[in-house]
Amino acid sequence: QSKGKKPLFVQLVLDNIWSLYEAVMKRDKEKIEKIVTSLGLKIGARESRHADPKVHLNAICSQWLPISDAVLSMVCNKLPSPVDITAERVEKLMCVGARTFDSLPPETQELKSAFMRCSSEETAPVIVFVSKMFPVDAKALPQNKPR
Repeated sequence: QSKGKKPLFVQLVLDNIWSLYEAVMKRDKEKIEKIVTSLGLKIGARESRHADPKVHLNAICSQWLPISDAVLSMVCNKLPSPVDITAERVEKLMCVGARTFDSLPPETQELKSAFMRCSSEETAPVIVFVSKMFPVDAKALPQNKPR
C-alpha cells in the first residue's frame, strides 16, 4: 500500500463492484453492455430502460452475486454443526425464561437425547426451533451498561 499498490481484495472485488456501480449510475450503456456480456447475464429490457438506475443495478447484482447463495454458503461454512452441540446448550434452548430443564415435563426432557443425536431416521422426532429476534440498541446490552 505504501508504494501505491492496492490490496488484493480491492483489486479483485471492490474495484469490479465500483466500476459496475459507476457505469450504471452514469448510464454508460457501452460499459454496462460489456460488463453484462462478460458476466453472461440476461437483463430484461424493462430493467434496462427503467428511470431509476438502482433498478438496473439491482437486476445485474441479483444475477451476478445472488444474496441467497451467499448467505446459505456462509451459514454452511461458519455456523457450527448441530451434532457438536453441548448438553448445557440444548437445555438452555429447550427452557424458556426462568424455567429450569428439570421442571419440564418428562416427554420434553426425553427430546434432549434426540436433539443431541440429530438423527434423520424415520422414527426420530422432528424438532423445530422457532426464534424471534428483536433489534436492541447496543447501549442496552448488559456488557455495555455502566456499572
